[in-house]
Amino acid sequence: MSASLGLYRLGQVDRQIDRVRTRLDAIQNALDNDAELRSARARLEQTTEEHLRAQHSLKNAEAEVGALKIKIEQAESSLYGGSIKNPKELQDIQKEIASLKKHLATLEERELEAMFLAEETGSSRDKAKTDLELIQARLGNEHKKLIEEQTDLVKQMESLGQEREAALAPIESSMLRSYEDLRNQKRGVAVAKVEDGVCASCGTPINAALQQNARSQKNLAYCPSCGRILFAN
Repeated sequence: MSASLGLYRLGQVDRQIDRVRTRLDAIQNALDNDAELRSARARLEQTTEEHLRAQHSLKNAEAEVGALKIKIEQAESSLYGGSIKNPKELQDIQKEIASLKKHLATLEERELEAMFLAEETGSSRDKAKTDLELIQARLGNEHKKLIEEQTDLVKQMESLGQEREAALAPIESSMLRSYEDLRNQKRGVAVAKVEDGVCASCGTPINAALQQNARSQKNLAYCPSCGRILFAN
């Protein structure tokens, strides 16, 4: 067997491993970093926070209105209860009640605005929640398919790992180092087959003498152009 044949077989296995690993990375990235899902979750978080703030404002507004109404009731009770006889004091209470009622109108307007805002933010939150659930349902099916594919690819990786171990057995360590160096330099393709007298990787013509060297059982031959290890039948 030529020295390059073992490396050529190893290269075929390694390219399959590279393709499977690339797809596995893409699947994992899709499962972990779905932009649409992240956006929907962020929207729900945002609308939920806005609704909580609106509810808090509404409760404060309701509390202010309630407290002021009690104060007005107490003032009116004093005014009409008959316990106060002094006309000046009664006039002062009337003015105070008028002022309180004017302020109450302002607070009630704020309360109404807070109520509308709470309803609006609640609707936005509910819509964001529904949108997220729809996306999760749709992506659930898509992710299920990706997970099934991922499981199959992991099994392929295990099988390819065994094939690689078998392919490594007859290769000398010095040749393996050359192969690994070239794989790093040549985007994962270290060995090029000679087909119809040319390097299959770069298309450079390979003369008969170099083709014969590529069949050597002990030495490696290299493409004069791209520098890859040559394999010839």
